[in-house]
Amino acid sequence: MSLSNDPLLQPFQIRHLTLRNRIMSTAHEPAYSEDGMPKDRYRLYHLEKAKGGIALTMTAGSAVVSADSPPAFGNLHAYRDEIVPWLKRLADDCHEHGTAVMIQLTHLGRRTGWNKGDWLPVLAPSPIREPAHRAFPKEIEDWDIERIVADYADAAARMQAAGLDGIELEAYGHLMDQFWSPATNRREDEFGGSLENRMRFTTMVTEAIRGAVGPDFIVGIRLVADEDWEKGLSREEGIEIARRLAGSGRIDFLNVIRGHIDHDAALNEVIPIQGMRSAPHLDFAGEVRKATKFPVFHAARIADVATARHAVATGKLDMVGMTRAHLADPHIAKKVARGEEARIRPCVGATYCLDRIYEGGEALCIHNAATGREADMPHAIEKAEASRKAVVVGAGPAGLEAARVLAERGHEVVVLEAAGEAGGQVNLLVRNPRRKEMIGIVDWRLAELERLGVEIRYGVYAEPEDVLALEPDLVVVATGGIAQGLDLESGGELLTSSWDILAGAVKPAGPVLLFDDNGGHPGMSAAEVIAEMGAELELVSPERFLAPEMGGMNHVPYARVFAERGVRVTINTRLKSVRRDGNGLVAVLGSDFSAGAEQERRVAQVVVEHGTAANADLYLALKPVSRNLGAVDYKALIARRPPLPARWPQAGFDLVRIGDAVASRNIHAAIYDALRICSLL
Repeated sequence: MSLSNDPLLQPFQIRHLTLRNRIMSTAHEPAYSEDGMPKDRYRLYHLEKAKGGIALTMTAGSAVVSADSPPAFGNLHAYRDEIVPWLKRLADDCHEHGTAVMIQLTHLGRRTGWNKGDWLPVLAPSPIREPAHRAFPKEIEDWDIERIVADYADAAARMQAAGLDGIELEAYGHLMDQFWSPATNRREDEFGGSLENRMRFTTMVTEAIRGAVGPDFIVGIRLVADEDWEKGLSREEGIEIARRLAGSGRIDFLNVIRGHIDHDAALNEVIPIQGMRSAPHLDFAGEVRKATKFPVFHAARIADVATARHAVATGKLDMVGMTRAHLADPHIAKKVARGEEARIRPCVGATYCLDRIYEGGEALCIHNAATGREADMPHAIEKAEASRKAVVVGAGPAGLEAARVLAERGHEVVVLEAAGEAGGQVNLLVRNPRRKEMIGIVDWRLAELERLGVEIRYGVYAEPEDVLALEPDLVVVATGGIAQGLDLESGGELLTSSWDILAGAVKPAGPVLLFDDNGGHPGMSAAEVIAEMGAELELVSPERFLAPEMGGMNHVPYARVFAERGVRVTINTRLKSVRRDGNGLVAVLGSDFSAGAEQERRVAQVVVEHGTAANADLYLALKPVSRNLGAVDYKALIARRPPLPARWPQAGFDLVRIGDAVASRNIHAAIYDALRICSLL
């Protein structure tokens, strides 16, 4: 296909606005805001996508229009005048690169908490609690409706004043569609009952907005057109709502969503993660477009260019949202235009980004550590002033990223790997079939290293003399870690590690007790594998809630397997000791809260997840003969200056270790180590 005929690269017209291609990033809240404002971090994040050729970047996963819609996860404050200059700078910067900028506006209704912001009551059409945010809302009153309608209009006027290209109203689990849905609207007045009544609030809002911004400003709506819920909004009513909005003359595009989001399991179906179907709601979005004959946008796990191209080429969508994909690679559009699709860093569906947001953090991509850190971390690696010879030991995520960055810097790089293949602990986690997409973290880097001419020597368990024989100027130790044992009162030798289970080295023999003292994917994934193999399983955690290192999106598939397979989950409980008992084992469990509260479990196998122990032998051997004696100047590192001090200048090489070779962390930490250190060397 010639690039000029690529469906993804064709322009699209909305009113006066010409979008340069069909690729967009739909509204989402990365939680980069400061005091409710889109300051430099927020701006630079969107600017990077503009530099990468995207046609439209939609800011703010729900900028809130009223003070009684307090931010649930870093939402922008669209009700404050101070937001205008911040948004103007963001829009102006993106416009310079040819990218349109819009913003999503909302009132969260019941989808927030009363103990946030100004501690005003949460409200909803009817006083029905949302499980996800747990607040018990008051029933919205006539004076609430009057002021919130005015707030929407005022917020829209601010966005117009900021020079944005348009706005999008959120009707997806928020106040607007809480009026639409029979599940959340049980009113008997003029705002309840018939579809016309349930749409009355939306009509009032869109009329007020048009009165404030005039007929030419672009106004769209992200709407749920089928809640996929027995008691919720039906497909038929949802499509009828879409038809009415399209025919109102007040709306310029529909951004279609399917499903409901009132708890984690439901949200997981709306926003699928790894192991789930690609683009599950694309055909439905196409049905809405066919029924309305109106511009339709959509995003839901459209992670690859082929699917995006299909969506546009077959007429299902006018604009295709690749939102999480742009966290992984903000330069997708430019790479497509240059014929470099194979070089796009893939979204592997880890959903580390969303999990962090929903747990109160900020969005970070599991394997692009520059995203969200554009002020300090480079997406494009600059050449070093002089080329050096670098030896990287270890070809897990940290080592592969270090080799990639160093090679992009122009250094001569050799990688030494003890195993017969690259990947490190990623090769363990993908033994869980549901998580096999994570291998993309490795495959993309291997392809980049091949392009850069980096040599990887497999089957080399590097000793100091092997490294020194290569006469390096720089050595990066990325040797990872090994499964860390657990300090018990007795019986440590009777334990099986989660690694052994995931690797298939030890088969589950039920009943199994799995003690997870890490609280992240490794223990949960081992538990999933054990359960799927049919073994009776009890998962024990010392934490007050299960898997605290994991957010709600990734929790769902594990919880589903546990429910289906009858896994017993025990929290607030610690493994104290293990002893043999005939052909089985007895696990003694205790409590941090009561010294006398001991229990025993007779099982066939005790599996433990306790993080990794750093594999630091090579580093410790090389440290005394290195130029920097292994030291890293953290102040220099944070300030983006060369971080390796010359403590023994006559030595021939600098030495640094990264990833789990330092301490047990995660993939993102390993890749961030490699990027921020090696991009300065």
